[in-house]
Amino acid sequence: MQTLFKRAMAVGIAALTMLATLNTSQAKENVFEAVPLGVEAYIYGYPLVTMEMTRRVMTNVEKPEGTRAPMGHFVRMREYPSAEFRDVTAPNADTLYTTAWIDVGKEPYVLTLPDAKDRYYLFPMLDGWTEVFQVPGKRTTGTGAQKYAITGPGWKGTLPEGVKELKSPTSIVWLLGRIYCTGTPEDYAAVHQMQDEISLVPLRSYGKPYTPPAGKVDPAVDIKTAVREQVNALSVDAYFTLLAKLMKDNPPTAADKPMLEKMAKLGIVPGLPFDGSKLGPVAREAFSTVPKIAVEKIMLHLKEGIVTGDMKLEHGWVFTTKTGLYGTNYLQRALVTAIGLGANRPQDAVYPTSEGPNVLESYTGAKKYVMHFEKGALPPAKGFWSLTMYDKDYFFVKNPINRQSISARQNLKPNADGSVDLYIQNESPGADKESNWLPAPKDTFILMLRLYWPQETKPSIIDGSWKIPEVKAVN
Repeated sequence: MQTLFKRAMAVGIAALTMLATLNTSQAKENVFEAVPLGVEAYIYGYPLVTMEMTRRVMTNVEKPEGTRAPMGHFVRMREYPSAEFRDVTAPNADTLYTTAWIDVGKEPYVLTLPDAKDRYYLFPMLDGWTEVFQVPGKRTTGTGAQKYAITGPGWKGTLPEGVKELKSPTSIVWLLGRIYCTGTPEDYAAVHQMQDEISLVPLRSYGKPYTPPAGKVDPAVDIKTAVREQVNALSVDAYFTLLAKLMKDNPPTAADKPMLEKMAKLGIVPGLPFDGSKLGPVAREAFSTVPKIAVEKIMLHLKEGIVTGDMKLEHGWVFTTKTGLYGTNYLQRALVTAIGLGANRPQDAVYPTSEGPNVLESYTGAKKYVMHFEKGALPPAKGFWSLTMYDKDYFFVKNPINRQSISARQNLKPNADGSVDLYIQNESPGADKESNWLPAPKDTFILMLRLYWPQETKPSIIDGSWKIPEVKAVN
């Protein structure tokens, strides 16, 4: 089967190569065609290039340490990040991550998940294009013990009894397991035990003693500069050369055929190096501006998406329910890659974010705010919900009660009529209200509301029948 798959890929690449040869001459002097096509191609490939650059950074170690681990090893986060944590923006204080990068292009990997004992968790699997192709977990498969073989494109073979196949469309796979934890010492211990029982082994080693090999550190990999900055800094030639190389083992979908034909006009073909010299002098000079134009277009979609319906704005809260599965909505996929790499399907999580009570005003610790929920109208989520506090750079805020997020696990105190008020301010609202207090810094801050496994029947944030309350400043 692999041979047939490779032959089919070879035929497809040959056809695109011929198309590129025929069409490059058409675009080589036509700036008005080359640049727009280049911007489209850049946006299309942004997730795949970003995933690869992220993989390089996160796996460039000899053994698991912190948020990094070699290919085929798990990162098992043992506690919530502290207010001093600066490795990743917008961390959470609700789930402990258990993550790994694997290459299933050569061989499948077997993932073993233990009995979670009814604990909420999810184990989304992202392909190289950031599509969430499978999501084992409480919502989809229950919490009993499970075993999966994650296989690559074109693989066909026999699996051990009791092991279910989950086919990845690409060779690159990112496992992004999240396990709910209350953060108490007792619950930390229970989740640690579950994390230790999760295993990942190549198919050839399944059922045998196995120790994943140590990783090799590549000194050429920049592990200090943010991945997004590294991607955005790539020259147009370096970007498209990497993209074409990655598309060989991480094939586009059938729905991408029109895009591949456009890319072939520029000489961008899966498996072949991009040769920008085929563009004429005028077109080539203009073509060098493609990365800058494309990145600006991607980030502009955060606002323009509100008009197109890809993004929503409610009472100062911006969010989307179009994540995880994108089809041919390449611009939305690129935006989510840029601002929220690893996003779940909306059925698993929605992340409304607010930088101020309205689009013209930012939150500030100089004021006091209240978020009011009517009786029975707390965020409708079957997994859990939480409201997290961040500073202006999307990092946790140091505070006297060490509370980074607030949720139902704080035993929120209701008002006499059953409604619930959350007090968002720098100073304590008083001992009688402290259970409902989310501490804020003295200066600018940002709020993120998380709904894991949001309710799909009314009221629901997914269909818009549940609206997020506004955060109001009070005297």
